[in-house]
Amino acid sequence: TLSERILFYTGKIHEIHEVRGKDGVGAIMDSMDLEREKGITIQSAATYAMWGDYNINLIDTPGHVDFTIEVERALRVLDGAILVLCSVSGVQSQSITVDRQMKRYKVPRIAFINKMDRAGANYDRVALQLKEKLGHHAVRLQYPIGAEDRFQGLIDLLSMKAYYFDGENGEHIREEAIPADMKDEAELRRSEMIEGIANVDDTLGEIFLTDPDNITEKQLREAVRRATIALKMTPVMCGS
Repeated sequence: TLSERILFYTGKIHEIHEVRGKDGVGAIMDSMDLEREKGITIQSAATYAMWGDYNINLIDTPGHVDFTIEVERALRVLDGAILVLCSVSGVQSQSITVDRQMKRYKVPRIAFINKMDRAGANYDRVALQLKEKLGHHAVRLQYPIGAEDRFQGLIDLLSMKAYYFDGENGEHIREEAIPADMKDEAELRRSEMIEGIANVDDTLGEIFLTDPDNITEKQLREAVRRATIALKMTPVMCGS
């Protein structure tokens, strides 16, 4: 489902089909008939997409425990991975298996907490599970605006802006100032995030000790990149 959205928003495909769609088309990355019938990924599939000037090679691996060797095969060649977690059920047993595989092959990863619009969605709880169950140094780079049926968009704590996704498929991105009633919470979370990154990145750590009030977005982005690639932290993001 996530790969389908990535392909749609990068303009590689022109309409979104669901994994177990009623229209019988199925997701692009599930090309086998059996995958479409069962609504799960069985075989890893690769494609690419362009985002601005960046060419992203995307490998969609199975999440099902029976096809875990396919994940193993893909992890050997990856530069990085997106660990997709559900905002309701959080870290599941298969997340633990895949995480162990990623650690074995030293693959840097981003955690994406999905399904923020579902009943029982809890972004902070899942981020905490990353720390407790998987031993990650999880740093939240975003903060959701509302949750469950009130989920509207997200606040990017690096740029301190709010993003809303309008249109039928959320393809129109609207960038706005952070809502007044969430300003204090966002400030608090931003300082938490900076501290989290500074703990594992020496360069930012020094700036944090000498001049904490003047840390720029560019310095933060560079530090996030360094610490993530060095496997010292896992950036956490969210959406639906």
